[in-house]
Amino acid sequence: MLTVASIAGLMMLGWPLLLDVPESARVDPPFIFPALLPLVIVVVLAEFSEGGMDARVLAVLGVLSAINAVLRGPGAGVAGIELVFFLLILAGRVFGPAFGFVLGCTSLFASALMTGGVGPWLPFQMLVSAWIGMGAGFLPRRLTGRVELAALVVYGIVASYLFGILMNLSSWPFTLGIAVQGHEGSLSYVAGAPLLENLHRFGVYTLLTSTGSWDTGRAITTSIALIVLGPAILTTLRRASRRSVISRVPGVS
Repeated sequence: MLTVASIAGLMMLGWPLLLDVPESARVDPPFIFPALLPLVIVVVLAEFSEGGMDARVLAVLGVLSAINAVLRGPGAGVAGIELVFFLLILAGRVFGPAFGFVLGCTSLFASALMTGGVGPWLPFQMLVSAWIGMGAGFLPRRLTGRVELAALVVYGIVASYLFGILMNLSSWPFTLGIAVQGHEGSLSYVAGAPLLENLHRFGVYTLLTSTGSWDTGRAITTSIALIVLGPAILTTLRRASRRSVISRVPGVS
């Protein structure tokens, strides 16, 4: 189910780069994908709730989703101040990729309801945040101590920049409008242009609009939060994780 959701998300994000469209054709955003993605996410949540999570883990999921929603309220990414990803990364690290995926979805959905941030961008934010939580769960388990914390910081920096890149890709074809073939010097998406040409335009657009500002601020905020709060939160989450595992062993209270 994670694979199905991720493939659907990649199609939703990358479709403009794969189209072969005549110059005179009109290109509209694929509204069908934002409509289908929440349904896929609901199926994923149902699968996990039926067999992959016990009552205590579900309770932890609810608490962490609420905390992330509150943390996102003051900043909501303004000037790169983003307080959601550090907790998402730590939870994915402790509880695994499936939990991280679900927490990424629920955190962004809850924060959007609280801050009035519901819009066509929300499915993209939910999916990319889900990937960030899932990726943290795939980090090597043998890492411990300072090495583990350093790995989480590096991952947080990479994830912060990837979040900005993927969110830019979701809106870039429509933010600047659709350019025509042969229009030199434009950063707009060119329908039907070769893949490398559009990738070059998108790379320059991302570098100028977010990489040096929003994304860097997000990376700094996430890194500081992981360094300062990471060890204590990891200990707390691991204690909760051990209790959840014990509760599933027959005869052990």
